[in-house]
Amino acid sequence: MKKIIIFIFIALTYLNASHVEELKWKNGETFLTFLENNSLPLRIYYNLDSTDKELATEIMAGTKFQILRSDKKKIEQVLIPISDELQLHIKIVDGQYILTTTPIIYEEKKEILSIDITNSPYQDIIKATKNYLLASQFVQSFKKSVNFKRLRKGDKLVIFYTQKTRLGKQFGNPKIEASMIEVKGKKHYVFLYNKGRYYDETGREVEGFFLSLPVKYTRISSRFTYKRWHPILHRYRAHLGIDYAAPRGTPVKAARAGKIIFEGRKGGYGNAIMIRHEEGYRTLYAHLRNFRRGIRRGKYVKKGQVIGYVGSTGLSTGPHLHFGLYRGRRAINPASSVKITKSILAGKKRKEFLKYTKRYKKNIEIALQKDIKPKVLRSFDYIVSLQTKNKFVE
Repeated sequence: MKKIIIFIFIALTYLNASHVEELKWKNGETFLTFLENNSLPLRIYYNLDSTDKELATEIMAGTKFQILRSDKKKIEQVLIPISDELQLHIKIVDGQYILTTTPIIYEEKKEILSIDITNSPYQDIIKATKNYLLASQFVQSFKKSVNFKRLRKGDKLVIFYTQKTRLGKQFGNPKIEASMIEVKGKKHYVFLYNKGRYYDETGREVEGFFLSLPVKYTRISSRFTYKRWHPILHRYRAHLGIDYAAPRGTPVKAARAGKIIFEGRKGGYGNAIMIRHEEGYRTLYAHLRNFRRGIRRGKYVKKGQVIGYVGSTGLSTGPHLHFGLYRGRRAINPASSVKITKSILAGKKRKEFLKYTKRYKKNIEIALQKDIKPKVLRSFDYIVSLQTKNKFVE
């Protein structure tokens, strides 16, 4: 399904004297230091509202971005991705630099993978698709319910998934809709259902990568969204986390065990902590009043361990915890991974779930009858392009 997007590509024949630099965002670089280092006016940042200033804090080290320069080395445009969905776009309008947020173009393709297991699910999925993220997600979803050591040669796996593509290349995280793996001929299933959560065939939530609630909150003041068109401001807004409103000083706990990789001031996020977990995940805890004694970079923390206290530092209008979840350089909705109390579907919801999965099971049985491999696509991580000479090519 096509998304409504603005994704601008360069036609080299239109470049004339202008040229494009593709760079990687430096570790420790902030949006302000980027502007300063490139002799761009700091008012680009200071003229932003608090939401967009906070969004500028989301730029991840290693992200590829592009700068379009004139023949006199003057910067004409800059595109900096901040998620799978949005990018920051600096351009000149009426002789002044302005910054806007624009959607990234992509398409979504429904894919099916049905193969015999010859080595391991992870290796076989990569061999068939060259899709490392798909392999990792598949293994993670069955990690707590299937003993992969019991697999035998000839067991099969089936995956129904959606993959974003840009210019015919893999882009972003695949979304597994339904999957099955045989273990000595016995079928095990996982289904995506109920707002992005995964369940087995009985309606029990799958224990893959679960996070505990990081704070006791009074209400959710802002939910996660990749991109949203603001009907009054007539531009795109994003919020790459969940804001839990809570009294100042409320303890903030690590949502999962891991290693602290950042502790200190983080732009619009104020006092913040970032923890690295297994499987390439990271969690962010922002706007903290202060940190718990002994909490520092390099320290390992347990799940549920207090790491700081709710505050309103940085760009914040009141005490709350901004909680972010990332895999690689991509933000994920934490709501899909935070453990909820009721993890088994029951009553009407379970009946609806079983009806929903019946169709997928039928399709899985059809897929089992033959090997199905999607077209292998190259990965294309955050490739962005710029407008030049008012001409566009897609």
